[in-house]
Amino acid sequence: MSIRVRILYQIICILHSLQCTLIGMLLFLYTLLLFHQLHTKVENTPCQTMGDPKFPLLSKDGDVTIGGIFAIHKMETLPSFEFTQKPQLLSCLSVNLRDYRMAQMMIFTIEEINRSDNLLPNISIGYRIYDTCGSRLSTMSATMGLMNGQEFGAGHKCNGQSPLYAIIGESESSATVIMSRTTGPFKIPVISPSATCECLSNRKDYPSFFRTIASDNHQSRALVYIVKHFGWSWVGAVNSDNDYGNNGMAIFLKIAQEEGICVEYSVKFDRTEPDKLQKVVYTIKRGTAKVIVAFVSFIEMSLLIDQFSVQNITGFQMIGVESWITTNNDITPHSFTSLGGSLGFAVRKINIEGFVDYVRKAFWDTAIPCLQSEANSSGYALSCSKYDDILMLKNYTEDVPEQRFGSNVYKAVYAVAHSLHRLLECKEQKGCEKNLMIQPQEVVEALKKVHFTIKMGDHVWFDSTGAVVAQYEVVNWQQDSNGSFQFKTVGYYDASLPPDQRLELNTKEIIWAGGQLKPRSVCSESCPPGTRKAVQKGRPVCCYDCIPCAEGAISNETDSINCKQCPGEYWSNVEKNKCVLKAVEFLSFAEVMGVVLAFFSLFGVGLTVIVAILFYNKKDTPIVKANNSELSFLLLFSLTLCFLCSLTFIARPTEWSCMLRHTAFGITFVLCISCVLGKTIVVLMAFKATLPGSNVMKWFGPSQQRLSVLAFTLIQVLICVLWLTISPPFPYKNMKYYKEKIIIECSLGSTIGFWAVLGYIGLLAFLCFILAFLARTLPDNFNEAKFITFSMLIFCAVWITFIPAYVSSPGKFTVAVEIFAILASSFGLLLCIFAPKCYIILLKPEQNTKQHMMGKSTSKSY
Repeated sequence: MSIRVRILYQIICILHSLQCTLIGMLLFLYTLLLFHQLHTKVENTPCQTMGDPKFPLLSKDGDVTIGGIFAIHKMETLPSFEFTQKPQLLSCLSVNLRDYRMAQMMIFTIEEINRSDNLLPNISIGYRIYDTCGSRLSTMSATMGLMNGQEFGAGHKCNGQSPLYAIIGESESSATVIMSRTTGPFKIPVISPSATCECLSNRKDYPSFFRTIASDNHQSRALVYIVKHFGWSWVGAVNSDNDYGNNGMAIFLKIAQEEGICVEYSVKFDRTEPDKLQKVVYTIKRGTAKVIVAFVSFIEMSLLIDQFSVQNITGFQMIGVESWITTNNDITPHSFTSLGGSLGFAVRKINIEGFVDYVRKAFWDTAIPCLQSEANSSGYALSCSKYDDILMLKNYTEDVPEQRFGSNVYKAVYAVAHSLHRLLECKEQKGCEKNLMIQPQEVVEALKKVHFTIKMGDHVWFDSTGAVVAQYEVVNWQQDSNGSFQFKTVGYYDASLPPDQRLELNTKEIIWAGGQLKPRSVCSESCPPGTRKAVQKGRPVCCYDCIPCAEGAISNETDSINCKQCPGEYWSNVEKNKCVLKAVEFLSFAEVMGVVLAFFSLFGVGLTVIVAILFYNKKDTPIVKANNSELSFLLLFSLTLCFLCSLTFIARPTEWSCMLRHTAFGITFVLCISCVLGKTIVVLMAFKATLPGSNVMKWFGPSQQRLSVLAFTLIQVLICVLWLTISPPFPYKNMKYYKEKIIIECSLGSTIGFWAVLGYIGLLAFLCFILAFLARTLPDNFNEAKFITFSMLIFCAVWITFIPAYVSSPGKFTVAVEIFAILASSFGLLLCIFAPKCYIILLKPEQNTKQHMMGKSTSKSY
């Protein structure tokens, strides 16, 4: 039973699945039939215009049609939006001369091409030019009017064919962005003669956009070039609050920061925001920057100039862009007071031959329907009232020479013509194929490949972004001697050249703001050589303090960021802008201290020689004989050498002088002390010899005295030889003690050798002092032991105090201390030992007798 139920259940499921599949197929077929019916209905539905159509301001029929969208008027009056009745059409006021001339140039160029036998033969170009009145809303309306057209196929059916092949316009970047986004899905090429926003270079968003002007990427860089060229590092920035101003200023600010230019403020406003305009003017007046970069559309610039004139703002150097720098309406006596001397980049001026004559006559005969005797062929009535303000300009042509954007319109129309010439397979004799169906996308691809030369000699082609090469003139607002105003060309900018050659300026022809000298616009003055920049905390990098370089460091450039340390043997000069050789310091004969020490050294030599002469002349007198004349003369000789050796310490140290000064000093002083030691021993031996039964003098006679002096001296000679052999003294540049100068001194080489020499001298002096001290109370006619004791006391005191003074004295004072110690100890020995005897010889000759000596001797008790 269960098996039957299961089989039945499976049969029911299969039947249900077949039913679902069948229902799905029926629904699919129904959907296809519905879409087919709708499509058939749409194809058979006649095209109808909904609402009031927007008609072109200027138009002409032709085999092919080119659209034009320009802000021929710059003010638009809005109707009432109370919706109690059907809103009226928008009305426009105030002719915008720049765009009006561009519209005239478009018609002029089309007429010129139509007359040509080489370009598009047997094909006439028509045009439909719409006026946007400077309104974004009207830009959208005009774009839709161009794309829709007014013609229908047979039976009032939509023929699926685009009514135009390209659109020339818009003049402003923001309006062009709106138009390009609208036409983009339909692949209709848009060629703008003046929209420079870098945002339009994005081929992904704007694949069918072209322009016969360079993008603001180049102009923003050019603005940085000119600001940097004149050394302005502190500027203000104003821009229109739209695609043109915001994108252009963003590029300028980025590159300015990279180039070290600081922007004090960056403000923006829109033509519909009077409150923001007032804030911008207030910011400019309050700022300290004297140079203002104005990346502003020409309409916003007119409003800003009006505020400058009303509030009497002067003294600012304006740096402008192509949108307003050559606008004739802006240069008036009132505006020139505030903005005279303005500099900026303008589109290159190219004189289009025949255009002035066309503007004067042919345009009015052909383009304005109201002036034609016959009705317009489009079939609709045109009211002459909308041409009233345009007709007022019929005889005005003074601004034509300054219409720099006109050449861009000229190039744009020719670019479209050359593209159509290729697509229509035009040939000189056969003409063009009129029956070919051309899609707008084909025109876009043809424009990418177009490359031609206009009759003025300019080559025209579009790069990968759809723009042409950036070439600008640098213009300056000037006033002639007759009072008329002009846009004086004072330089050129060509982005196709290497960066260092792009900007060329003739500075001598520039008139600056207010007719004054070139303004300075810096947050902080330049730091001169010898200082470095220190950024002020919390402020831009252009605001800084100038800090003098530290000792031994220099900066030899203006506005140096860091100071460079001078190499080892160099030091900074007083201005800290150059490294000079360090001053070399050593004790020389040319300075006062060297002269004084040399004088006392020579004075000591002279005094010693005089004493020697005196002793030699009195060598037979008892006082000379009693004091061991041989040792006395040897002592005087060694003292002479001591005085002379001090001279070796003066003058620039050399390898030989360094070895000589220390060895001569050590040997001569040992010789001197050895003689004094010999005299001391003689005094002691003499006392011993007077005692009964003493025979000690035979052990210390003249021969032994000579040998002792020689032995003591030879030991010092041996120490000096070892010193010179192992590690002799050598001249050394000491740059550690003083950073600003080099001390030329004698390095000791082996310090052990030096202190061994001094230690040996000190040992002999100490021994001599002890012996003399022991003999000070011995009976002596002339107190010889006492004088020797006193001289040794002076000697030891001098050399004990010499050690700390020598170690702590810097540079040449170390040498001076050593010389002073030599001279002091030498004078101490000379005066203490020989002065009393000279006194007796010269002043008390009656005491220089044997009887006196003997008497003195017997009168003393031991």
